[in-house]
Amino acid sequence: MAKVCKITNKKPQAGGRYSNRVRATQFNPTGKVKRKPNIQKKKIYVPEIDKTLTLNISTKAIKTIKKKGAYKTLKEAKLI
Repeated sequence: MAKVCKITNKKPQAGGRYSNRVRATQFNPTGKVKRKPNIQKKKIYVPEIDKTLTLNISTKAIKTIKKKGAYKTLKEAKLI
């Protein structure tokens, strides 16, 4: 299962580690790091269609659903 939010399209990003003269030595090498989004498995009840959906969504998407409402947010993401 891919760690991708279906509403916000957040996905893992590749990034670098913090590096400076003291830390970047042969004994403490820096390299690429994969930063993953905070994906949660949530059950969301949508009263307009009288269904409960189980989605893997980011915490930002959960806040968006609380603000706009489930039906409007899921319709914009084309999940309904």
